[in-house]
Amino acid sequence: MSKKYVDIETLKYILYDIHKLENLLTRERFQDHNIESLNLFIDSVKEFSDRELYPYFKEMDETPAYHKDGTVIVHPQVQKVMHQSGEMGIIGACFNYEDGGLQIPVSVFQAALYIMDAANNHLPGYPSLTLGAAELIVEFGNKTLKDTYVSKMLSGIWGGTMCLTEPQAGSSLSDIVTKATPTDQGYYKISGQKIFISGGDYQFAENIIHLVLARIDGAPKGTKGISLFVVPKNRPNSNGTLVHNDVMTVADFQKMGQRGYCTTHLGFGDKNDCRGWLVGEEHKGLAQMFLMMNGARIAVGRGAAAIAMAAFRTSLQYANERPQGRKLTADGKKNPSEKPSLIIEHPDVRRMLFLQKAIVEGSLSLVFLASKYQDIIQASSSAEEKEKYHLLLEMIIPIVKTYPSEAGAQAVNNGLQILGGYGFCTDFTLQQYYRDIRIFSLYEGTTGIQSQDLLGRKAIMENGKALELLASEIMKTIVKAEKNENLKIFAITLQEKLGLSKKVLNHLLPFAAKGNYERFLADANLFMEFLSIITVSWLWLEIGLDATIKLQNADQKYSPEFYNSKIETMKFYFSYELPKTESLAISLQNNEAITIKKDIETLL
Repeated sequence: MSKKYVDIETLKYILYDIHKLENLLTRERFQDHNIESLNLFIDSVKEFSDRELYPYFKEMDETPAYHKDGTVIVHPQVQKVMHQSGEMGIIGACFNYEDGGLQIPVSVFQAALYIMDAANNHLPGYPSLTLGAAELIVEFGNKTLKDTYVSKMLSGIWGGTMCLTEPQAGSSLSDIVTKATPTDQGYYKISGQKIFISGGDYQFAENIIHLVLARIDGAPKGTKGISLFVVPKNRPNSNGTLVHNDVMTVADFQKMGQRGYCTTHLGFGDKNDCRGWLVGEEHKGLAQMFLMMNGARIAVGRGAAAIAMAAFRTSLQYANERPQGRKLTADGKKNPSEKPSLIIEHPDVRRMLFLQKAIVEGSLSLVFLASKYQDIIQASSSAEEKEKYHLLLEMIIPIVKTYPSEAGAQAVNNGLQILGGYGFCTDFTLQQYYRDIRIFSLYEGTTGIQSQDLLGRKAIMENGKALELLASEIMKTIVKAEKNENLKIFAITLQEKLGLSKKVLNHLLPFAAKGNYERFLADANLFMEFLSIITVSWLWLEIGLDATIKLQNADQKYSPEFYNSKIETMKFYFSYELPKTESLAISLQNNEAITIKKDIETLL
């Protein structure tokens, strides 16, 4: 296991120098914080992760969660991390002071959770989902719900989940059938089943508060008939005691990765005594849940980016220590009398390391970009500014969730390849990172769902305004980079790819205009990859621009080697990744529509 599972120097550089966290601290919401205090928070989370998360990473994979006697047995470290996350203020970090939070920027919170994810991705999901559930109660719940549940959730004493998926419906939420029957006692009787519920039950939890999507008797069909309910595992009495609320843990799914992070099958109301309390208005449940789901999608991207970071650090350490083979000389020969070279000297290994670094740091910048947009929306007093950054956030959310998950898996795969046969062995953690990251392209809406959202909703929302805003932000960086002779060619290249995106959309949009949405969205996955690469190229151009200027000005905050590493990685991304948009554009503009089912089935 690599002793350096995360590059804190790069994390702080992207957070502070690239995304200018200090600018956020001038806003009233964050005026109690400064760089020094936020650094202390980040550093304390790093120390916590070194001590309480990282040492248990392999152990939690080797002793996975399992179902026994109606509950789920998890590693004892789950209890410690939940309670200490509450004590340290991690769970409630972004909440308002009046709700028991620290009111720190989301950007800093994401930096802290990124460190925890990199240390041990089996653990942070427990407190993360708890804060998401508490956030929904704070945002939409009445005073009674807030007073009853929020403080114990933020303290880590009670856990929280979101319960959407059902056995017969999968990702199709319009088909959920969990019932909510009104009573004259102010609560609803809940009955139904939910599957794939992360953190849904474990033996250390005094209580788990489920945020459940259900359909009130007589509600309209489809998503417009869905409501949101607080359904505790154990319902609190007025005297403070807890009574079982007829929520049963049916099973725990045994998975190929993230084996220490339990994933449960829950049954509600088998004995007709499961009580739920409406959150907000009837039939508004899905819209309310999307507050939590957007945050969860950013968290998925963050988690995948963090796993890819940990895998990169491991393979980089191995490449710097493993001697094997000898470098080719200019004439193509090897000198057998020389000592074996470290594998980091071989160009193919360096290519794989550069690819990992480019994906890892580009993904981290992408997560911080979304976090910055969230912070601006939350802190702004200007309706116009809020609308702008809301549209930008909506535009990039599918990319933030998907790119680190898909490209991150590619990065981890390359890390495993660097270790050769050892990468396939359980003695080394690359195989575990490879298994752990695989779920992230499935979490919170698969890549296919996110891609259809990107092309079918976000790219055309408000007549393309969100996409135009994103293109405008990219152009601002291009204009700056064009003025620097060292970066001019990269700026011109990225601008050409922006033009290519318009060409692709001009080909696809007429299908939507004619009502042929199947054809319009048939290759949405390819469009996701296409636009993701362009977006991450923009972020790398920003990093390259900053590093180039710092070098030219002899800035000494970081070493020249540090800045040069960023510039070289930017060059790698523009040389090896950005050109992929050309072939993707060809496929996106192909008129064959091969993947649409024909009258005569052609698949053998």
